[in-house]
Amino acid sequence: MDQIVIEPVSDKRGRAAFVDLGRAFSDRLPHFVPQLRSEQMELVDPVKNPFFAHACVQLFIAYLGGKPVGRISAHIDELALAMPAEQGFGPGTGFFGYFDAENEAVAHALLDSAQAWLKREGMTRVLGPISLSIWEEPGLLIRGQDHAPMIMMGHHPAHYAAWIEAAGFTRAKTLYTYDLDITKPFSPLIRRIIQSGRKNERINVRRVRKEDWDAEVAIILGILNDAWSDNWGFVPFTPAEVAHAGKKLRPIIKEELNMIAEVDGRPVAFMLTFPDVNDALAKIKGKLFPFGWVHMLRWLRHPRHAGMRVPLMGVLKELHNSRMASQLAFMMIDTIRIEATGKYGSTRGELGWVLEDNQGMVAIAENIDSTINREYAIFERMIG
Repeated sequence: MDQIVIEPVSDKRGRAAFVDLGRAFSDRLPHFVPQLRSEQMELVDPVKNPFFAHACVQLFIAYLGGKPVGRISAHIDELALAMPAEQGFGPGTGFFGYFDAENEAVAHALLDSAQAWLKREGMTRVLGPISLSIWEEPGLLIRGQDHAPMIMMGHHPAHYAAWIEAAGFTRAKTLYTYDLDITKPFSPLIRRIIQSGRKNERINVRRVRKEDWDAEVAIILGILNDAWSDNWGFVPFTPAEVAHAGKKLRPIIKEELNMIAEVDGRPVAFMLTFPDVNDALAKIKGKLFPFGWVHMLRWLRHPRHAGMRVPLMGVLKELHNSRMASQLAFMMIDTIRIEATGKYGSTRGELGWVLEDNQGMVAIAENIDSTINREYAIFERMIG
């Protein structure tokens, strides 16, 4: 009987095989949206992805009878190691990600290999799946396989969770995304809160200005790193990562869909909204050539009827748990809602991901009548 063989990836050819294997697994899934291969290659390239500047990553491919049957990453983030343990990461914490397996035996072999590598590197605990950064695709999809994911959200088969738990892992954290019908106005109470804010001369909710893109990104980063600094799993963005993300995201940034809130002229909150590029990628099947680029360029100019995802928002910590914090959030969401429906004919929005115990964001999501449509789990295990 053939044995499962786990091979480390060590070069560009291996990284290409790693990416293509993941694409092959994803192609089997109902509602999966093929991503651009070049983008996926960049994520695992230590030269092109600035995450590697503060992380050590080892990719593995599983073979059975010479055939690739699974993959996994094991990685150590120096910035995560430096965080307080009570925030979820901290000393001794390593990660696994990019998890795909043909069967449970392969899954366990991959998880064992990732843990053995982490143990050799001095780690005592493993969390995952997180692929690769917490800011990229964290968590395993537990609920929501019945519809397509939005931009930058993972899509996995439901049975992976049982395989991971059978390997001795337990759930460490749950993440949610919230679905919102943006054609409907908010409740009378929320509308009154929004109107009160719009009458307040101290408050100014403005569009992000692309002509001052670098400065605007710096403002958003400053608020983000302050607003999220006490959250579970927080790892600060580095300047290199900010520059990289800003360059990559700039083509899908529409000024009227991204807001900065100012109080007395000082930026204190932001909300980013991305048109769901998966709408376009689904039509071109993740391939720019030979003619997919034409459709993609047309979509980028005017993403008509696109779904809208709010991946990030933040309010300075000094305003947390205040009435103004929620007021600013409602004002930004409503402004974006009106722009998305009016200019692009959009009907659906998605908020997330949101930590299960982020009471402020959960309350905001519930108060605008959004509902949980996808659930992700991050698992943990001590390394013996």
